[in-house]
Amino acid sequence: MSCTRRGGGNEREKICGNAVCKSLKPSTRSVNALIPTTQSEQRLSSGNDNSTVFTRILDGLLDGYDNRLRPGLGGLVKLTSTFLLSFLSFAFSWKDERLCFKGPMEMLPLNNLLASNIWTPDTFFLNGKKSIAHNMTTPNKLLRLKDDGTLLYTMRLTISAECPMQLEDFPMDAHACPLKFGSYAYPVSEVVYTWTQGVAKSVVVAEDGSRLNQYHLIGQTAGTEDIHTSRGQYTVMMAHFYLKRKIGYFVIQTYMPCFMTVILSQVSFWLNRESVPARTVFGVTTVLTMTTLSISARNSLPKVAYATAMDWFIAVCYAFVFSALIEFATVNYFTKRSWAWDGKKALEAQHPKKRDPMVLSKKPNNISSAGVNYTPNLTKDVSISTISNTTSVQLRTAETKMVDPKKTYNSVSKIDKMSRIVFPVLFGTFNLVYWATYLNREPVVKGVGTST
Repeated sequence: MSCTRRGGGNEREKICGNAVCKSLKPSTRSVNALIPTTQSEQRLSSGNDNSTVFTRILDGLLDGYDNRLRPGLGGLVKLTSTFLLSFLSFAFSWKDERLCFKGPMEMLPLNNLLASNIWTPDTFFLNGKKSIAHNMTTPNKLLRLKDDGTLLYTMRLTISAECPMQLEDFPMDAHACPLKFGSYAYPVSEVVYTWTQGVAKSVVVAEDGSRLNQYHLIGQTAGTEDIHTSRGQYTVMMAHFYLKRKIGYFVIQTYMPCFMTVILSQVSFWLNRESVPARTVFGVTTVLTMTTLSISARNSLPKVAYATAMDWFIAVCYAFVFSALIEFATVNYFTKRSWAWDGKKALEAQHPKKRDPMVLSKKPNNISSAGVNYTPNLTKDVSISTISNTTSVQLRTAETKMVDPKKTYNSVSKIDKMSRIVFPVLFGTFNLVYWATYLNREPVVKGVGTST
């Protein structure tokens, strides 16, 4: 850029292209009149002179400046941008020749007050839902101005952006969340966005700035995209952040309770088949627990129309628990049939109907007593009652011993014996296949287009 000077006296002008940069120089008379005598006075005088020069430069920068017009009207404005994730800030740089100056410094450090009086890019976020500009304790903005009119403008933002997600692998899923921004009003014929250091280094992520409670940040890429609309062609800057979900929370809250509920349902196989209340409580409680876990897991997810990996795990666990309840119903049904046959029929076969010997012994006495009246012998009656009591006790003991040969009570069903082996083996095989499939799968990000 070629610059020429014109004018004389205290004020000189520097012409840079089509812009005129004003230069301020204190008069010789005023300088000689205020020559300091000591070193401290010289330092103070130098600071006052610089402050005066800075003030006069800033006062002259906005003379005739119209922030309603973009720089280089009729030409092209080139914007370079950088995204710093560690500070949640965007940095933009462009050149406005109307703000060039000539002074004792090459760059002016400015605050956010001047930013409201000059032209700034009308950047907006295409997929943003909510954005917050940090204003505590003052607006978090930085503005630097070089003598040739190049500006560096940064601001701190918190942006809630839309991220399309495919949740088939939830909670072992990975996503590429884009952040898209560009000019709202100016097409590429007027304003062009480019990355400051190329697509490889323009998105800076510090190690301490990527701590997320639910995701691991495994990488990021940058690129650009052109969008054609009825108003013209626009440049869209894109930064993709690759995220992989952390599974620890879901293991503690969902997977472990489901696993323990299935194990608890299989404990009923080790109870005898006559323990109907205990096995009923096991079956009904575990089924209700799985229902509650399924509902709570679904409430923490968006309402999607397809099954996720967690849904499949819960469904299989629910099937195991429900099968355990059906298994008990089957065992209980066959236990009742076996009990009726082995108990009643076996006792009838081993104990044929016989007449009570006491009845036979009492019958002659009754006949004789009908014909002859005599005084009862108390000694004889006592001895007869003792013999009858002894005989009845012996008969009851014999009957009790004859009930036990078949061992129909506290028996183990063959279905229970098979279930003790089949159910744990099937559930263990399912877990091996499930975790080996999802944990060893490479994170695949769907729907990401790469463009530079």
